[in-house]
Amino acid sequence: MSKIETRLSELGVTLPSAPAPAANYVPFVRVGDMVYVSGQISNGPDGLITGKLGADMATEEGAAAAKTCAIGLLAQIKAACEGDLDRLVRVVKLTGFVNSTGDFTDQPKVINGASDFLVEVLDDAGSHSRSAVSAASLPLGVAVEIEGIFQIR
Repeated sequence: MSKIETRLSELGVTLPSAPAPAANYVPFVRVGDMVYVSGQISNGPDGLITGKLGADMATEEGAAAAKTCAIGLLAQIKAACEGDLDRLVRVVKLTGFVNSTGDFTDQPKVINGASDFLVEVLDDAGSHSRSAVSAASLPLGVAVEIEGIFQIR
């Protein structure tokens, strides 16, 4: 078991299989030592996590949804690294989209659910640049979608 998967296990997290794309795109693209991962939507053990922040979902629930996106990102990176997560050097950048009302302004607090989780798992290698933006709606009504850029060996 890789060092990163051991840390995930300590946190009670098991990575799912990397989900297949739902449309005409690939789940990740590798260019040199960089991997660009397509948006991962909020999806938990009971299925899609749907809702609109500022209407029917609290910031803390949105942060938990964002954490599931980060788990999906790591699953894609594991696939990109042919099963060896220890090839991950660092998280470079996340772009988070939050399904939210026009007056909701806590998008950064929602995306912190993903950022905090990645730092908890990867320490300094999990620190990254980031954007957190509002979206009027997201695919399938999900609460959060996050894409990422990663450096691997």
